[in-house]
Amino acid sequence: MKYDAKEITAFFQTLDRSRFMDRHKEQAEMDMPFSIGHGQTISQPSLVLAMTIRLKPGTDQRVLEIGTGSGFQTALLAKFSNEVYTVERIRALHESAKEKLATEGFSNIHFHYGDGNLGWEEHAPYDRIMVTAAAKELPAVLVRQLSPGGKMIIPIGDTFAQDLQLVEKDPHGKIRTSSIEQVRFVGMKDDKA
Repeated sequence: MKYDAKEITAFFQTLDRSRFMDRHKEQAEMDMPFSIGHGQTISQPSLVLAMTIRLKPGTDQRVLEIGTGSGFQTALLAKFSNEVYTVERIRALHESAKEKLATEGFSNIHFHYGDGNLGWEEHAPYDRIMVTAAAKELPAVLVRQLSPGGKMIIPIGDTFAQDLQLVEKDPHGKIRTSSIEQVRFVGMKDDKA
């Protein structure tokens, strides 16, 4: 199956966000971010959906996700991708998301506890890359792990404001970036916690 925005939206509307939250469950339907502990957040649903639609995943594609977090974005990617390789640097979130996504019945997700700045070289290249933490500049290592013809969504900027960018690699390896909107994500870090 190829990319279909209507199908992504329809599934998204059935995805119970509260299952991916250990706190603020009663507010899960609100369109706002919430803390998931460890200085991390679960993004507002409208942004998760918009980023996924812009990424245009398809069930014939392999996706790298940087920042598993709660697993909410991971679930949406897994439903519409062949395989998802997701990297999380915080052990407690890594373990929690793995458990939650197994409970949801997903079997096409591969989990890695480690530094998202390094991507996941072992399984590269990827057709799509979703980055859910802000980088100060476009990480060359992730660009290298993106397949020719691939797309990446990544917030670029400082702690207080970032530009959500769509990065596209043409069949010859040339990179083109375009701005989607202004966002505010937690920053990428290189230390495990």
